[in-house]
This record gives sequence, structure tokens and C-alpha cells, in this order.
Amino acid sequence: MTIRDLEPKAVWENFYGLTRIPRPSKHEEKVQDYLLQWGKEHGVDVKRDDTGNIIFTKPATPGFENRKGVIMQAHMDMVPQKTADTKHDFLTDPIETEIKGDWVAAKGTTLGADNGIGVALALSVLQDKTLKHGPLEALITYDEETGMTGANALKPNVLKGDILLNLDSEEEGELCTGCAGGIDGSADFAYRTYKTPEGYVSYKITIKGLKGGHSGMDISLFRGNANKAVCRILKAVTDKFPEVKVAEIRGGSLRNAIPFEAEAVIVLPSADSRKVKALVEKVFGDCKFEFQYSDPEMVMFYEKVSKVAPRYISPKVMGNALKAIIACPHGVRRMSDTILPYIP
Repeated sequence: MTIRDLEPKAVWENFYGLTRIPRPSKHEEKVQDYLLQWGKEHGVDVKRDDTGNIIFTKPATPGFENRKGVIMQAHMDMVPQKTADTKHDFLTDPIETEIKGDWVAAKGTTLGADNGIGVALALSVLQDKTLKHGPLEALITYDEETGMTGANALKPNVLKGDILLNLDSEEEGELCTGCAGGIDGSADFAYRTYKTPEGYVSYKITIKGLKGGHSGMDISLFRGNANKAVCRILKAVTDKFPEVKVAEIRGGSLRNAIPFEAEAVIVLPSADSRKVKALVEKVFGDCKFEFQYSDPEMVMFYEKVSKVAPRYISPKVMGNALKAIIACPHGVRRMSDTILPYIP
């Protein structure tokens, strides 16, 4: 079974169409063209505003002209994230979907249901010729994920409707009144690398299996951060064994996604391999215990690399970087004093 076999068929057909079109935030040109073409093919009036928002307009069913106008709103862009072992170019490749039990998922990437499913719902209403309705509009904004750019750029009086339905909700029957904010920080610096000594070996540390999630909606779930976890391991190892050096470190991919994978390559004297491995496993065990409920599938791989990394990063610079990453805030720092959680 594929998503095209699911019901309601029109919704999933429209969602499938969106999965074929690359649409990462700030690269929405292809999906804008797709939506304009969709409107022409289905006989629905559609236009692109001066900034890039797509607006559909459908007149009322005869006899329903005096009903209040309804605006359906969704956003076209998606968060482009993939697992480290997935080969996928979000600027050119379609999203490959699969059905896992009661859920629709993507193979190694984000699915784009945020907010592709909202767009698909709006399109399905617009193409339904049996539905009796008042004046309809659909506003599909761009670059929502990285700053609400399309919504903020919308000019006054472009829309005519009386009621706006936001189709970017997480749960049925719930009203979202806000989400987490954040602060961006960038650090650029130069550093030296040094030749790996003779008799050293390389090991790769990989942390994966964390749930990750959206930094706005999921940050209050206190999920683990793979970047911080790998840095905790590296700091513990390099503090206790100064002869251990870091050759590579990488993790995360997007400013608005909680890192769910991270990896590092270290070089160390062959004779210390067993002691270093024991410490790596101990520190990871502490992380695993800390996030046993939020990220129960968190795993770590400690594997010997056949080809020794030829150079390593300056220990002084690496030490400062590790401390800085560990010290960076992650998670909810403070809840709103005015918007209190609803307790039934």
C-alpha cells in the first residue's frame, strides 16, 4: 500500500503531488510554480503576490453568496532534514514516503507533512465540486519555518474573507497560542591542525536514534541533543586522556530542528584503546540514563576506522569549542508568565 491508496483519496493525492516537488524553506520556486499550475488545471483562480505567497480564490456556490467568506491558510515550505546515511538532495529529489502501521513516514528524511498536509487539505476543498460553500480563499505562505516571512510580507486588504482557518495545527481539538522562541549564535574562527603521530589509531563515535523534533513545538518535551551528547563524551575523554585528539566533529543540520544525530572521529595511541572505550561507554551510559524516557532509542556506536585520520584539530581550540557547545542553552529556559498551560 502507498499513500495514494489512503482515504480521503483527494487529500492524499494532493499530498503525494507535493512530495514530488522540492520545497525546503527559502527555496520555494518549484512549489510556487506547481501550485500555480495546479490552479490552472483545476479551474481555480490563483495568483502569486509580489513576494511569493500563493492565493487561490473560488466564488461561492450559487445561493451561498451571502455566507461569510472563509480563508484556508497553510505554508508551502518544509524543514529539510535527513539521516546521516541517507543520500538525498532537497533541492532536486522528491520525498519518498512509506506507511508504518497507522503512520505515514518518509524514508530517511523529514516527511514535509508540516505543512504539506495543510496545503493538501486546502487544495482538496478547492477542487471539490460537490461542496456547497460561501466565498473561499486559500493563502499558501512561504518561508514559514525560518521566520514567518511570507505571512509577515502579506499586504493589507489582499484577502477578502471573514474567517481564517489555520491548517498548521499539531493536534485535532487543540488551540495553539504560541511556541518557543530562540536565539541564533554564530562563531567563526581559524585553527591549526597537526599531523597524527605514528602508532595512533582512529575511532568513530556516532550517536543516533534520538527523536529530534521541531525547536518550536517539541522543545518543551526535553528531548536530548545529539551535539551536546557527543561533546560530553569528547570532553570527558580528552580531559582524562590528553593524548586523545579530535580529528572531526559534526552534528545537526538546521537552526530550527533538535539535532538527532552527531558523530566525531578521534585519534589515540593504540595502547589506550581499551581504557578510552570504557570511558566513552560510561559517559554515553550517563546520557542514555538521562534521556531514557524522552529518547529511549538513543544509541551509540564506537567503531575503529580502518584508515587513520591524518591530522587532528588543535587541542586548545577543540577544548574551548567543546566547553562552549556544552554550555550553550538547550531546552526551555523560561515559560510565559501570561500564557499558562491549560489544566483540565
